[in-house]
Amino acid sequence: MGEVTASLQRPVTNEGRSKLVRHVDSFEIQPPTPPTHNGVPRSAWARARRRVSRWHRPYTAILLLLDFSAAAFASWIAIQLFDQAASGFSGTKQDPTWFHTISYLLLPLGWVVILWGNRAYDRRYLGLGPDEYKRVIRASVTVAASVSFLAFATVTQLSRFTVGTALVGAALLILWGRFVARWALHYIRRQAGQAAHRMVLVGTLPECLEVYAAVTRSPSAGLMPVAIHITNGYAAARGMPTPVPVYAGRDVLALVREVGGDTIAVCGSASAEPGELRRLAWQLEGSGVDLVVAPQLTDIAGPRVHIRPIEGLPLLHVEEPTLSGPALLAKNLLDRVAAGLGLLLLTPLFLAIAVAIRISDPGPVFFRQPRVGHEGRTFRVWKFRTMYVDAEDRLASLVDSNETDGMLFKMKEDPRVFPVGRFLRATSLDELPQLINVLWGEMSLVGPRPLPADDGDFLGDVRRRLLVRPGMTGLWQVSGRSDLSWDESVRLDLYYVDNWSLAYDLSILWRTVGVVLARKGAY
Repeated sequence: MGEVTASLQRPVTNEGRSKLVRHVDSFEIQPPTPPTHNGVPRSAWARARRRVSRWHRPYTAILLLLDFSAAAFASWIAIQLFDQAASGFSGTKQDPTWFHTISYLLLPLGWVVILWGNRAYDRRYLGLGPDEYKRVIRASVTVAASVSFLAFATVTQLSRFTVGTALVGAALLILWGRFVARWALHYIRRQAGQAAHRMVLVGTLPECLEVYAAVTRSPSAGLMPVAIHITNGYAAARGMPTPVPVYAGRDVLALVREVGGDTIAVCGSASAEPGELRRLAWQLEGSGVDLVVAPQLTDIAGPRVHIRPIEGLPLLHVEEPTLSGPALLAKNLLDRVAAGLGLLLLTPLFLAIAVAIRISDPGPVFFRQPRVGHEGRTFRVWKFRTMYVDAEDRLASLVDSNETDGMLFKMKEDPRVFPVGRFLRATSLDELPQLINVLWGEMSLVGPRPLPADDGDFLGDVRRRLLVRPGMTGLWQVSGRSDLSWDESVRLDLYYVDNWSLAYDLSILWRTVGVVLARKGAY
C-alpha cells in the first residue's frame, strides 16, 4: 500500500538533483519509500563522515589554525619581552633549536590537544552561547597546570614571567580569535544564509510554528527550518498560511532527504508519544541526520535548565529565578559605584548638553516624568529634555499617528522634538541623567524599560517585570528598541527577569555600546 502525502505549497527543488520531485496540493498515493539502513557504523570516524551537516568542518579547521597560531604568537611575544626566556634550557645560545621547537611547535600543539580534549571544537558548542568560551578557559587552566607539573617533574627552572606571559597571552589571543571567527560566522549566516542547520519540524502545526518563530528570531543561531511535518493530519493545516512547506503522513527521514535537511526537530507533544521518539532516534542512526527535541518550555535560559535522567527518563529540572541573594547585592553595588563614577566623569558633558538645550528651546534642561519601578513603586525619572515645552499639549493631536502598539507612543518623525533633541535621542545621550536614578536605587544599569505610571495597571504577565528594578538599558534596547512591537518588548523584559545574572548584565552592557554607536531603533 502506498503512503499518503500532502503539502500545502510547492517547495523549490534542491539544486543538483537529477530528477524533479513532484509535489501536489492534494492527497496522492505514492510508492512506498524503500527502507533505509539505520545500523550504527562501528567506526566513530565513519559516523562523522556520514553526517549531513558539514558546515562545521571548514570552521573547525580554521579554529585549529587560529588557536595554533595564537599560542605560537604568544610564545614569540613572551620571548621578545624577557631576556631570561630561555632559562632552564642549557646550550640555547649555541643551538636554540630545541627551545624553539618547544616554544613554537610542542606548546601550541599541546594547546590544540587540550582544547580538543575539553571539547572546544565540538560542533554543538561552536558559534553560539558561552560554552565555547568556558571550554577555552577550562583548557587554559589545564595547560597552565600541565606546564607547572612538567617543570616540577623535570626540575626545570623556567622563567616565571615568560611562562606566565606566554600562557595568559595565548588564552587571550585564542579567545579573541574565536570571537572574531564567531562574528564572521554570524555575518555569513545573516547575509548569505549559509553555514546553518536545515531543520524539518515535526509536531502539531501550532507547536511547529511556535518553534519556527523562536529559531528564526536570531539568524546568527544558524537554525533554518525548511519544512514542517504535522502529526495531527493534513486537515489541521488547511487554509493556514505557513512560512515553509507543510507535509503530513510522510516518512520523516525520506522527507528530510527530499528537502535537503540535516536536522529533525521534534516539537512539543510530538515527543510525548511512548516509544516513538526512541524509534525515530534508532531510525536516524548512521544516517548523518541530527535529532533535537524542542519541549514546550520557552524563554528559559540554559543555566536554569538541568537534565536529570531517572531510570532512562530524561527529566528537565527548571531552577527558580534568582531574585535575591549575594548576586543581587553585587548587582546593586555595581550599579551604585558605576553610577557615581559616571556622574563624576560626565559632568562636563552634562553642562555642554544643558547649554545646547537652552539655546535650542528655552525651558527646563531636564524632563521629569513618573515611572513605575520595583514592586510597583513610583519614581520620577531624569532625562534631558528633547521636546518643545508644549509637547504634552500637542500629544492629543498626534495620537492617530502612533507607530507602535501597546502602552507607548512613538513616531520616527515626531514634530515635537527639536533638532538638538533629535540628536540626543539618536545617540541616547538624553538617557544619561538616569544615572541619578541608579545612584538613588530607583533604577539599575540593566533591566526592563521603565514605563510611564499612567500607561496602565500592569496586570497579568506585564506585572512580573516589576520584580526587578527598571534599567537604563536592557534586552529591549539591544534587540531593536523602538522598532520592537509591544508584545516583543514585554517578552524580552520577562525573559530578563527570569534569567538575569551578572554575566548577562555585562553582556548586555557590552552589546549596548554597539547598538548606541549604530543608532539602531533610536528616535
